[in-house]
Amino acid sequence: MAAQNHHRTVSGESVNLEQLGLFGVFLAGAIPWFEAIGVVPLGILVGLNPALTVVFAVTGNAITIFLFAYAAGAIRARLLARRQAKNKEGESPRLIKAQQSFDRWGIYGLALMGPLVIGTQFAALVAVAAGVKPLKSSSVITAATLLWASAIALVFGVFGFEVFDRG
Repeated sequence: MAAQNHHRTVSGESVNLEQLGLFGVFLAGAIPWFEAIGVVPLGILVGLNPALTVVFAVTGNAITIFLFAYAAGAIRARLLARRQAKNKEGESPRLIKAQQSFDRWGIYGLALMGPLVIGTQFAALVAVAAGVKPLKSSSVITAATLLWASAIALVFGVFGFEVFDRG
């Protein structure tokens, strides 16, 4: 069924609810540790176009992945300083676990596990801290996120999961 555009009038202007929903998916995808793979099912469940939901969620997520990768040194120093202010020594257990995952699986394994285990932004930070260039870590992690989000959208499409009827 073709999706209908549902409009509401706000201050005399027409607002497309699907556009608002996709903007929300974009913003939620950009929130660290919320993850595009968590946003995609929600967007589909409320009746948003699955393909557009994937694009908007992954785009929002990719922006913060790139930001974390390029700011990895400063972010890591800030996290360490915060731990020291709380009288905690060394790296966080989460960072240690992530570093061990990187040592075991490399950038590709970290990219595939990142969205599920430690978060994509954190995976980018770990990869760069381990010596991977920011552009490579961002690109590989974003590609893995796109694969996960697409697979989730495909499963939701095949099984017809949807809370609100678009037609």
